[in-house]
Amino acid sequence: MRFGLILGEALTGLRRNASMVISVVLVTFVSLTFVGAAILMQAQIGTMRAYWQDRAQVAIYMCSSVSTSPGCVDGVATEDQIKAVQADLDGPTLKPLISKSSFQTADEAYQETLKLVGKDYAGVLTPDQVSAVFKVNLKDQTQSAVLAEAFSGLKGVDEVKDQLEYLDPLFRALTVATYIAVGIAVLMLIAAVLLIGTTIRLSAYARRREIGIMRLVGASNRFIQTPFVLEGVFAAVIGSVLASAAVLLGVKFGVQEYLAKTVGFVTTWVGFNEALLVVPVLIGIGVILAALSAGFAIRRWLRA
Repeated sequence: MRFGLILGEALTGLRRNASMVISVVLVTFVSLTFVGAAILMQAQIGTMRAYWQDRAQVAIYMCSSVSTSPGCVDGVATEDQIKAVQADLDGPTLKPLISKSSFQTADEAYQETLKLVGKDYAGVLTPDQVSAVFKVNLKDQTQSAVLAEAFSGLKGVDEVKDQLEYLDPLFRALTVATYIAVGIAVLMLIAAVLLIGTTIRLSAYARRREIGIMRLVGASNRFIQTPFVLEGVFAAVIGSVLASAAVLLGVKFGVQEYLAKTVGFVTTWVGFNEALLVVPVLIGIGVILAALSAGFAIRRWLRA
């Protein structure tokens, strides 16, 4: 009976302040949607980085006829220079770091290049202009600097490139987008907290006579405060549920149906399982912030 009374008071407050409640719902919805997007973007960055770290290679390009690096002053890499690089890769210092390695001759690299750019370039590009290359998979891709230090500047070696460097701009762009989403989410959450506090104070003012009567009959402050806290929590829960639905739909249609089919070089995308893990986080953030802001607002009003 007591719980029913408290619930009834909370629902009455929601009806009386319908426009403000709708505002709270919308602000909570937008802010938590950005929070969910930021969490999923961080998860996407982690997933992509882990995937490519296992597959990315360090390429050791040998000198070609068009190389201009200091190690290529003598022209195309000789057989002895190629064998020296292979010996270093098989040596006791580097071998423990390497998962596997392969060598591609200049002719093989030339044919592969023609497959990528088209046969029309056969008359423009010659095999001696394409570098022979060692492709090395490391057990720990973060140690690629060891190979760069070992072979950079070596005679016959044009350059050492870590394939993960090509993805760094993408990772940086996603990280910046995450920061932007977090920034917008924080601002919107602050707005939601202030709006919830204002809504609760207006609701308390509209029912000041009822509150006065409850005080006269000996109702505790907790009993008086609970309906107002529930008002804020109900509004926040609705906004949180809408934000959760937006995140799930975004993953379903935005990621799985669109990005996964149009961005072919990325094969690992966050899925429904990751999105489902975000849902309780969003609801939890919404409920906690609403309860704290509503509780603080009604306590201050009761003291006044």
